[in-house]
Amino acid sequence: MAKKAKELSALAVQRLKEPGRYAVGGVDGLHLRIVGDSRAWVLRIKIGNRRCDIGLGPYPEVSLADARDAARDHRKKVRDGIDPLQERQQARAALRVERAKSKTFKDCAEAYVEAHKAGWKNDKHVKQWSATLETYAYPKLGALPVAAIDTGLIQDVLRPIWGVKTETASRLRGRIESVLDWAKVNGYREGENPARWRGHLDKLLPARNKVQKVEHHAALPYAEVGAFMADLRKRDGISARALEFSVLCASRSGEVRNATWAEFDLVGKVWTVPGDRMKAGKEHRIPLSDAAVALLKALPRVKGSDYVFPAPRGGVLSDMALTAVLKRMERGDLTQHGFRSTFRDWAGETTAYPREVIEHALAHQLKDKAEAAYQRGDLLTKRARLMSDWTKYCSQPPNSGENLFKLNSNKKNA
Repeated sequence: MAKKAKELSALAVQRLKEPGRYAVGGVDGLHLRIVGDSRAWVLRIKIGNRRCDIGLGPYPEVSLADARDAARDHRKKVRDGIDPLQERQQARAALRVERAKSKTFKDCAEAYVEAHKAGWKNDKHVKQWSATLETYAYPKLGALPVAAIDTGLIQDVLRPIWGVKTETASRLRGRIESVLDWAKVNGYREGENPARWRGHLDKLLPARNKVQKVEHHAALPYAEVGAFMADLRKRDGISARALEFSVLCASRSGEVRNATWAEFDLVGKVWTVPGDRMKAGKEHRIPLSDAAVALLKALPRVKGSDYVFPAPRGGVLSDMALTAVLKRMERGDLTQHGFRSTFRDWAGETTAYPREVIEHALAHQLKDKAEAAYQRGDLLTKRARLMSDWTKYCSQPPNSGENLFKLNSNKKNA
């Protein structure tokens, strides 16, 4: 018969200091294990054909008396044919399920953003994601268990804005769908996604193109661009030069405002915009006309700033700065982005440049996938001629009656 351990008192247990494993008696197999500063109760027990240790908690948080009670309870379970380790695993699994049921939509949304933001293009996209959910989804869904969100709740969120803020509502629906998919994969909800569109919400909400009002960016008629540019060049300041440069390059506002000197090859007359700043996510080379190069060379270099068009106090120039220039010119009816449409109308209606050359100049993706697959190059040489012609057109004297870029006179450009 195995020798029973001496039953230690609470004071005797308190005096145990040296690292090791001490049988404390009172219940077979009960030990106090000391490792460094850690002291914990362990029950050595045989379950079936295997011997194992079961942790009973730290000492002195769990007293000697409580440890003995727990050890007796485990031994009784084993005698009754119950595996206490398996029982504990099942209890933990049940607790995880219970916690999952209480996981709120906001919890899941914030976790989704945190998990994916590194793969998004910029901080602005992260902020837009969070702001859209904060404004429209959280008031009705944020505090609810993610497992409880159903189609009716999704409709409650979307219906008020579907007809008046259709673009925002559509993006919101997609974001809610992504969050709910993430929650399902992580075990926080089950079943179909109530925010899915095809075969579900498309039966309950009108198609976006049926209710959305298409609002085009206000654009200047190309016949007036010479007069506009003449007025713009009279304006001083970095914001005015940034707007002028954006018109000459037919570029988006963010591409210009975030431009750094390292992106420019003034000798080769090429501006290379990195993919993380492009709408399509791909690097884009822009040929620079002589006028664009001259504008860049005339700009002051601001010490401590890498930006070509820095804000007065450093950092990135605000998008509103370009809008402010238009307002000072009493052209608040226009937008910076609208000049891309001005360029597109001019190129399409008065020149013979092929459509794909014009679309590449605007960094547009070709809609025809087969055509895009074969069009591997970026047509830089042809685009250089196009941008040179556009710059000359922008410099024409107002109302000169002269247009050197009529379709029939430009067949050489095809």
